[in-house]
Amino acid sequence: MTMPGEQVREAYRAHSGELFGFACRSLGDRDRAEEAVQECFLKAWRARDKFDPEIGSERTWLYAILRNVIADMGRTDSRRPSGIPLDDSGDSLPSVEQPFERAMLAWQVEEALRRIGERHRQIVVETCLRGRPYAEVAAALGVPEGTIKSRVYYGLRAMRDAMEELGYES
Repeated sequence: MTMPGEQVREAYRAHSGELFGFACRSLGDRDRAEEAVQECFLKAWRARDKFDPEIGSERTWLYAILRNVIADMGRTDSRRPSGIPLDDSGDSLPSVEQPFERAMLAWQVEEALRRIGERHRQIVVETCLRGRPYAEVAAALGVPEGTIKSRVYYGLRAMRDAMEELGYES
């Protein structure tokens, strides 16, 4: 089954905003997110003959392409040497505290996720970390969207409590 060029343009109009939001959250940079979404639709255009609506929706297909583009960008970034900016004192060494603080925060979030119940953890991961819409998660799990919203609320509340127990200071 092919996805005609006009259908790719329609998909862009329908999904580019949502994909851009996902890319922004994943990359933390609007310019890089724009680049990722552009690359996603370029790849969709090139692979339009591989799209099969019987396998999945066009939205799911585009998200899969975008996730791969973002992963590729991450791999490229990790291989590219980064310049170390000089601070005011002229030292060229990066601050030890910033990587440590990031690692500590990552550990605290991971540990907090372990401490909350499986039902809430699954929903928090899918909606907050992976950026999936509530309706999509609800459909996948076969529960009402209101249940998803409730589990996100209570899951985040439990995470906040766990983070405080772990010594996180906002």
